[in-house]
Amino acid sequence: MESVIKDINPVIQMLVVMTVFSLIPLVFCCMTSFLRFVIVFSMLKTAMGTQSVPPSIVIIGLSMILTFFTMGPTFQKMYDMGNIPYQKTQNMVLALEEGSKPLKEFMMKQTRESDLEFFVQLSKHRQPETPDEITLWEVAPAYIMSELKTAFEIGFVIFVPFIVLDLVIANILLALGMFMLSPTIISLPFKLLIFIAVDGWALIVQGLVTSYN
Repeated sequence: MESVIKDINPVIQMLVVMTVFSLIPLVFCCMTSFLRFVIVFSMLKTAMGTQSVPPSIVIIGLSMILTFFTMGPTFQKMYDMGNIPYQKTQNMVLALEEGSKPLKEFMMKQTRESDLEFFVQLSKHRQPETPDEITLWEVAPAYIMSELKTAFEIGFVIFVPFIVLDLVIANILLALGMFMLSPTIISLPFKLLIFIAVDGWALIVQGLVTSYN
């Protein structure tokens, strides 16, 4: 494989590298911890019913910062493993191939076996005997599926107490005969009060970050 990569025309190498760089936003959003962070924070905002607070840009920014924090060792390892072959051969394609291995390793640790097995079988390649034989493009969709399930499971746990509070407020208003008053207007301050009292942001952020360790 390496001999084939070394024989690639430098112009073609540059085109491959430019194509890969254009996919960096996609890789960052779907193949890192960013996916779990942004989904959970978005579901938290929906559960609280604060609509546009915090703004979407804040949620994305917080998710990006936490992604760099949790993925820092992986990004550093990707750079180190990609830099070594590039310094020796000046081959960008080989450097990208070697540099992607830590990312694949990270995704495999977070991926359910059933999802990974499905996409490996779907690729119709020879059954891999070792994890090294599984390609990045087989791991990526399995990782996304696993992350979506995990994020929605966390979102469900976050939703439950807020829904219970809404039901309690709605029953109290019903008992008092206040049919015209929206329960969400009354429950919102209590949601914020309880969330602040339990230090909700710290609990959720700490839980999400430690879930990758």
